[in-house]
Amino acid sequence: MIKIGIIGMSAGNAHPYSWSSIINGKYDGEVISKTGYPAVAAYLDANRDTLGLPEAEVTHVWTQDASVSKSIAASSGIEHIAEKAEDMTGNVDAVILARDDAEFHVEMSKPFMEAGIPVFIDKPLAIRQEDLDWFEDQHAAGRFIMSCSSMRYANECRIVKQNLDALGKLELVTAVGKKDWLKYGVHMTEALFATLGDPKAATVQHIGEKGKDVVHIVFENGLPATIHLFMDIPGTFQLSFFGQQAWQMADIKNSYSMFRDNIIEFLRSVKEGKPRLEFSTTKNIINTVIAAEASRLSGGKIIHVK
Repeated sequence: MIKIGIIGMSAGNAHPYSWSSIINGKYDGEVISKTGYPAVAAYLDANRDTLGLPEAEVTHVWTQDASVSKSIAASSGIEHIAEKAEDMTGNVDAVILARDDAEFHVEMSKPFMEAGIPVFIDKPLAIRQEDLDWFEDQHAAGRFIMSCSSMRYANECRIVKQNLDALGKLELVTAVGKKDWLKYGVHMTEALFATLGDPKAATVQHIGEKGKDVVHIVFENGLPATIHLFMDIPGTFQLSFFGQQAWQMADIKNSYSMFRDNIIEFLRSVKEGKPRLEFSTTKNIINTVIAAEASRLSGGKIIHVK
């Protein structure tokens, strides 16, 4: 049995509830809804028959608010509430850092890195170059780090991926999503890159404005892509792939499926002793996210991605 510790939570991010429920196979929909996440309760209800992952259990939880920790534990059947996050060390086999406020990721993952505990870090891994460099140093030292947006495992994108050859030579890719660049830009970037087979970006340019982010990417093979992320549009995540022979859209809606597949990949990685997702793949995506923000701050300068 793989014993998992889960750390949360940050504003607007229900992953400590949903991921613990997916793993443990238990949830209290009423509690989750009252906490402000009725959509999470709805998809857990709809997928009740596939909840629970064999050979794994979330046994410990910690958040910065004891009442939130108790709520997550009660809802998801978690036995232990840690007084401090690092108290999990020695009691769990792996940790899910389920906070998406990336500025705290180094600080909160460090005790587990130093203890040699595998860590999955919620998206985005980093939004500052110095933090990404620190994680790269940890990876080089043999630490187990896995991080990505679950959109890497979206079924809607995989359907497009299997049909890419039928589209002919790709001429353009566009992506449209809701919310802000620093937290949600990684969603669209991850989905886009994963569907294309993780090409490397050559240049990145922010041509929008804060709250109405438009990012232009040119890949090393010359393919252009644009990502549009607007705060004040209905919740949507859509990618369109335009080839010389046909085009196809991925309209990403099945959050439960991609979350479950992401967790399964992490658990498989823990069992195998190393991340199944290469750090270089994550670095490529985070470099692109950071470059887009650097471009915005410089007034739209074209950034060459290293």
